[in-house]
Amino acid sequence: MRVEQKGIIKNSISRIIFVGLAVLAQVSWLIAISHILVEYYTVASVLVRILAVILAIGVYDNSKNAMFKLSWIIVILSLPVFGICIYLLFGHKDSMRFIIKKFDYLAHHFLPYKNQDENIMLKLGKEDEYLLNQSKYIKKYSGYPLYQNTDIEFFPETRLALDSMLKALKEAREYIFMEYYAIEEADIFEQISPILKSKVKQGVDIRIIYDDVGSVGFIDPGFIRRMEAIGVKCRVFNPVHPIFNIFMNNRDHRKICVIDGIVGFTGGYNIADKYFSDSKRYGHWKDSGIKLIGDAVLSLTVMFLEMWSAVKNDEDYGRFLKKIPYKSKEDGFVQVYADSPLDEESVSENAYLNLIKSAKYSVYITTPYLIISDEMIRELNMAAQRGLDVRIVTPGIPDKRFIYGVTKSYYSSLVKSGIRIYKYSPGFLHQKGLIVDGSCAIVGTVNFDYRSLYHNFEDAVLLYKYKAIDIIYEDFLKLLEVSDEVSEQYKDVRRSLNIIHIIYRLIAPLL
Repeated sequence: MRVEQKGIIKNSISRIIFVGLAVLAQVSWLIAISHILVEYYTVASVLVRILAVILAIGVYDNSKNAMFKLSWIIVILSLPVFGICIYLLFGHKDSMRFIIKKFDYLAHHFLPYKNQDENIMLKLGKEDEYLLNQSKYIKKYSGYPLYQNTDIEFFPETRLALDSMLKALKEAREYIFMEYYAIEEADIFEQISPILKSKVKQGVDIRIIYDDVGSVGFIDPGFIRRMEAIGVKCRVFNPVHPIFNIFMNNRDHRKICVIDGIVGFTGGYNIADKYFSDSKRYGHWKDSGIKLIGDAVLSLTVMFLEMWSAVKNDEDYGRFLKKIPYKSKEDGFVQVYADSPLDEESVSENAYLNLIKSAKYSVYITTPYLIISDEMIRELNMAAQRGLDVRIVTPGIPDKRFIYGVTKSYYSSLVKSGIRIYKYSPGFLHQKGLIVDGSCAIVGTVNFDYRSLYHNFEDAVLLYKYKAIDIIYEDFLKLLEVSDEVSEQYKDVRRSLNIIHIIYRLIAPLL
């Protein structure tokens, strides 16, 4: 990377720091003013305490996750002034009515492209009734249908996914859509950029969306100008501003690439060098990807266009949403779905929970972070107590040390029921996924943590009756071979918890 480019990115990071300080100053000012009113005016003090009790009752009465309720109630009642201010700023979505309305409108607008073929549902019902109910749930609450006529390829290493993606990009004829949490203008993107430039000259419509926070350490605002200079349309999702906005907490964590509406890619990797190489800091960075060819790619196309329109809705996208003739080699079932933090339904978490409940023999999980709700802990423990083989692989080398400490603090809550936990010894495990009984799997962008399950925009793929599931299963077994089991070390609760981790676990749902 050029020296001047590094300087620009350094300035970009400084911008985020400045925004963070500006937001902190605004929140602090509001809390300070409120505190002064309470300190010097008896009536204000009484009113604040009454309001705190009313808000606490309101929080208890809503439909949120139990840990969300507990966290908010503790904050509101123990620190009334601070708690009320923070809750009114962060705790409910009234201040995001306009944004929610926009996303609701877009979801309704694209609804005609999410029609369910009921014959496919009937076929799945004959195979597995429980999985049929899972699919119906996903369709009802995410909007995305179950498909067949789609071929699937799973890549246990990101380099394999990149090679396949580069090949598909070179074959693009009509359009290329790329939506990533993080994009870095470095070696990996330099392999992609010439292809995009060449395809623009051939008349291919190319569009890129990246998340402002996710990409802040990798690119600068001039990235959009550089892309547009070569004919690539580019938008940034949810740019951060010095003026406080609760929506800044909701990031686009999706990883999507669509070529001509017939080929699609997703998985855990972003377009940044660290996802494809080893390093002294992280060791071997283990991640994976998935390729779809066929009817189900329409769901990825719709996801991209909804997000593109959310940034700016300025054209008709019908030409990108035509059904493309294809005859698949396999006859499996696949459901690509999205999850939004703007509704009251935690689709990603419930999809995980439903699949764990359906397991008969085994539950295998890979995740870089393990910061989970009481519901998830209970369901995993129940699976182990039913005699199932439940195993979880987490990183051996962390990317965020404090979060890693919090992740380890959950081990003791799980191993006591017989769940086996492993650390991926070669390095950092960024792979996200769940496979049950070796026959059904969910892969995608969703970590087992509150940020993914409640605060971010995510995407995932439910798979059944595919050969790729065998590859996912084999990949998990290979992970176990190079990982160290740590279950015995964490059976002593006192050893695995400290006061800092306990406090963090209490406020984790709010972050």
